[in-house]
Amino acid sequence: MTTVSIGRLHHLIFDCAEPAVSARFWSALLGKPITYQDDDFVVVADNDTTSGLAFQRSPGQPRPTWPDPAVPQQMHYDVMVDDQAAAASEVLALGATSLPGDYVFADPAGHPFCLIPRPGWAPELGKLQ
Repeated sequence: MTTVSIGRLHHLIFDCAEPAVSARFWSALLGKPITYQDDDFVVVADNDTTSGLAFQRSPGQPRPTWPDPAVPQQMHYDVMVDDQAAAASEVLALGATSLPGDYVFADPAGHPFCLIPRPGWAPELGKLQ
């Protein structure tokens, strides 16, 4: 059975108070470099043309209290797509709900994800191997 995809995973985004601190930890733990960094967003990946983990500044972010659900785990997926508007229609048809923000949605269980434009380094979805 061949499945046509709407998009593909770009980064798993972690909300955190200090993105650089979290990125340095995961970079060292996984042996992968920091491939992008600004004051509010840092990426750890194999190189600057692959997807990976990203850390996004969230001021005042409380630490998760897992397994106590009082403060749940805080992360979301970025899904790269060739056409955000077309992909938005398709994910809504699959059961996603729209959240505040540009191309921000929740899956049927309420987990947030963003549809982002496919970066220039990534092949078009129809050209994946």
